[in-house]
Amino acid sequence: MNRPLRVNFERLQADVETLSHIGRRADYGLYRMAFSEADQAAREWFQGRIQEAGLDLYIDGAANIHARFNWNGERPSVMTGSHLDTVPGAGHLDGALGVLVGLECVRRLKELDLSLRYAVEAIAFTDEEGRFGGLLGSQAISGQLTPEAIHHARDLDGISLSQAMTDQGLNPADILRARRKPESLIAFLELHIEQGPVLERQGISVGVVEGIVGLFKWEVTLKGTANHAGTTPMDMRQDSLQGLAEFAGEIARILEENGGPRSVATIGRVEVFPGAANVIPGSVKFSLDVRDTEATLLKELAHAFRRALSAIARRRGLMFEFEVLSEIEPVKCDPGIMETIFKAARSLGVEPLQMPSGAAHDTQIMAALTRAGMIFVPSQGGRSHSPAEWTPWEDIETGANVALNTLYQLAH
Repeated sequence: MNRPLRVNFERLQADVETLSHIGRRADYGLYRMAFSEADQAAREWFQGRIQEAGLDLYIDGAANIHARFNWNGERPSVMTGSHLDTVPGAGHLDGALGVLVGLECVRRLKELDLSLRYAVEAIAFTDEEGRFGGLLGSQAISGQLTPEAIHHARDLDGISLSQAMTDQGLNPADILRARRKPESLIAFLELHIEQGPVLERQGISVGVVEGIVGLFKWEVTLKGTANHAGTTPMDMRQDSLQGLAEFAGEIARILEENGGPRSVATIGRVEVFPGAANVIPGSVKFSLDVRDTEATLLKELAHAFRRALSAIARRRGLMFEFEVLSEIEPVKCDPGIMETIFKAARSLGVEPLQMPSGAAHDTQIMAALTRAGMIFVPSQGGRSHSPAEWTPWEDIETGANVALNTLYQLAH
């Protein structure tokens, strides 16, 4: 092969535009949370596209959807893909772009009828956005789930994973059967939007990810005493919301003293009980999401946040408890795959930027199973998890062509 391969961009563009309407609401945001009706509609549409392309369709026990080419069940495969599910009010590219680029790459390799040593498969992972606490589909494939974890998994509204799957005609007991043997895979590649401003700011079309942050996500409860807002003196209150406010004010200090330059922490969801204007909050429940690229720093931050919560609760006469919703270790991407991505990009006249990922991705889960690498394309304004999410079409086309040539080099 002397000239670089190229995707059928008009077809890819049509797929992106069609999928962008599945699960869209009046506010223009997407609501394709895992195992919702919209998610199921997207999954059915994607399966139809696989069949139309003449690829082998396979759905494993964790409901991951595979599009396979050159597959005989014996030779190992190069896998690529991402996820179709979204957060509430999402944009149309997070996850979905990687799935559709993966499908287009496998379709194109089939159409070009190139000689491949290995099979290739595009995958749509189940519940990457963590409705039930983690990255379900990739964790199932890499053997990181247990029967206990599956049984106890619930979303923030208390709906169990088992119930959500059963409602869609799926059997949660099959999740453990999705596990793949390491020898069944040669490599994993994921294309994803950056979800940050770096590539756009530097005017670069492609990023080569060097490593992906780890994280821990807690659900924290501070318990005080609900009482009358008018008759209870300030010095006699056990106000749980004031405890949360003090803790939120401590975040910057804790990150500076115990974290590193890439450490971040977010309180993204707060519930106040009983939630009346004339009642002192008796309890608050909130999420805490903490991320860094270094495992040692994540451990230090976890200890520091626990100490801060304990001290605040003691001073204010509160009780606190927390539940670990998810823990994901940071990972380094495979140097060989990184170099293959660099070469593929340069063959297309593109000089990529080597960079970290500040968001969690299926790639870091798959890295426990096989060699893994990741391609970024720019996010306009650094916006993601928002209807404002956008990547220019020319950058999508460039990234897709880099992915196609990388996959070919890994599989031939």
